[in-house]
Amino acid sequence: MSGPTDSQVDTVLAERFGLPSFREGQREVIGALLDGRNALAVFPTGGGKSLCYQLPALLLEGVTLVVSPLIALMKDQVDALAKRGIAAARFDSSLSREEGAAVWRGLESGQTKLLYVAPERLANAGFRAKLRRFRVAMLAVDEAHCISEWGHNFRPDYLKLASFGAELGAGRVLALTATATPRVSADIRERFGIAAADHVQLSFRRPNLELRASPVSGDERDRELLGRLRGGEAPAVVYVTLQFTAERVATYLAKNGIAAKAYHAGLRAEYRAEVQEAFMAGEVEVVVATIAFGMGIDKADIRSVYHYNLPKSLENYVQEVGRAGRDGRPSRCELLACADDLTVLENFIYGDTPTAAALRSLLDRVLRQGEEFDLSSYELAGSCDIRPLVIATVLTDLELRGVIAATAPFYSTFKVQFLRDLERLLHGYDERRQRFLRKLFAAGKQGRKWLSIDTAEVAMQIGEDVDRVRRALTHLEEAGDIAAQPAGLRQGYRMLEPPSDIGALADEMAAAFAAREAADVGRLRGVVAFAEGDRCRTAAVLRYFGEDLEGGCGHCDVCLGEAQPGELPRREAPEWGDEEIGAIGALVAERHAALRAPRQLARHLCGLTSPAATRARLGSRDTFAMLEDVPFADVLAYCESLNMG
Repeated sequence: MSGPTDSQVDTVLAERFGLPSFREGQREVIGALLDGRNALAVFPTGGGKSLCYQLPALLLEGVTLVVSPLIALMKDQVDALAKRGIAAARFDSSLSREEGAAVWRGLESGQTKLLYVAPERLANAGFRAKLRRFRVAMLAVDEAHCISEWGHNFRPDYLKLASFGAELGAGRVLALTATATPRVSADIRERFGIAAADHVQLSFRRPNLELRASPVSGDERDRELLGRLRGGEAPAVVYVTLQFTAERVATYLAKNGIAAKAYHAGLRAEYRAEVQEAFMAGEVEVVVATIAFGMGIDKADIRSVYHYNLPKSLENYVQEVGRAGRDGRPSRCELLACADDLTVLENFIYGDTPTAAALRSLLDRVLRQGEEFDLSSYELAGSCDIRPLVIATVLTDLELRGVIAATAPFYSTFKVQFLRDLERLLHGYDERRQRFLRKLFAAGKQGRKWLSIDTAEVAMQIGEDVDRVRRALTHLEEAGDIAAQPAGLRQGYRMLEPPSDIGALADEMAAAFAAREAADVGRLRGVVAFAEGDRCRTAAVLRYFGEDLEGGCGHCDVCLGEAQPGELPRREAPEWGDEEIGAIGALVAERHAALRAPRQLARHLCGLTSPAATRARLGSRDTFAMLEDVPFADVLAYCESLNMG
């Protein structure tokens, strides 16, 4: 190892992190980084990924930039480092202007060694321009599987991280993930230029986890879960798919004497924090949660993890069961497997896939702009009937192709409240500036309490540059003269090289979305095959992630001879006949613009919202979710057979 010696590294490990030795794989990753090489660490949940960048950050000259997808996770990491006396900061949307300024001061002084940001923050050209003033010693990318379109949790902003790292002159890159298949790992290595020798992967095998998959009908699940939990296997986490399921199951368990609470993204942040703290303290035995729960939870004694619903992929399954038994003691991980879940899970997948016509409409709107332009994802979602995540994916693809370049985001409207008398506010400015501000405020729309200012509209009305209007409002807020509430986020772009054939590009993108849809459905089918299988559960999981296990684990339900292999129970798809067909025909005859394509109509009938249908308030129609229990593919096939011209 060039640079710091092993002895120096061990001293930092002991003195700054209070650890007597490294876990498996950590020294190899840290050694590659300190030698100036990029590395990929594929460690299972709880395997010690964070230390792989936190320790070298203290030995490298400059700041380590950590990309993390969750604000809560960033906050936990920064707080934990602060307790160890390590200068770390986060830059996210929850910070006030004063807190943000303090972060920059910490960087300028050289005290801050680690800066945590979301990938969306790094996509801001202005933010990167400020960062370029500092030496970026390392770029650490957490949840790096998000960079791969073949990963289970694809996020388009991750695709740009490799180019951002190069732009910032990052000395080395560390990609970290707990759930990467061989194909995804290869994709990560290619994008970040990581040599195969610097891909450090630990085994996904956890010998203390007893993996089980029990076929259960939908009507039996509550009773079966209650029986398991009454057996004393707590603390426990129960994973469900839908928010209302979390509420219902937690209420059922509580009524039957189990100290259970629900946890999902729809609850207030304060309540979620209370549930998490109560669970950590042992006051709550069971948390019934969507996948929103668990990221960064450092509770070693979770004795059981139950999947009340099928997970959407084996990657999700492994990540979630990995939260059990981190203390090394035996822990139960049971999948209450029912094929009734497939309809909802498949609908989630199908709901995101745009039609080819919608993609052409989107590209037309984006690529027929001027040289400098700005966009609102909210407006595009409604006009093109494409979900915001898909729009972000398309725009990212256009950036990576060199068609457009993102500049800076900005807010298009402000609600302004004067904190000082207007005449006193103006008194501190020269006559020219006073005239400008009077015109600006006069052009706004006065409400009962707030003055609304649409910056583009006001700028046109008073004959000023829109940037000057925005700068003036920002300056007045910083000076304490006004309170301003921004809204209408827009992203600026610059046209680089428009494609010669927009239609061909739309078809190419439509094919890519269809391939991703098929891959997601394939992952879901892999979960079913896992649950129905008659081979060692542990071996099946390891094989999925590229490992082999000879002879079986000896402690899963298959190896113990307690499994019930075979087709999972599933209710018969409900029949639908003349009444439903008549209602669909009447709906088609109304010729709603938001339902003009077969896929749009199928989404509506299966209860899947879409931006255009939501704006048209079609969710209140009796036909919405009329066929929610029918597989989407069947409904789509029927809609494609209709004459919708």
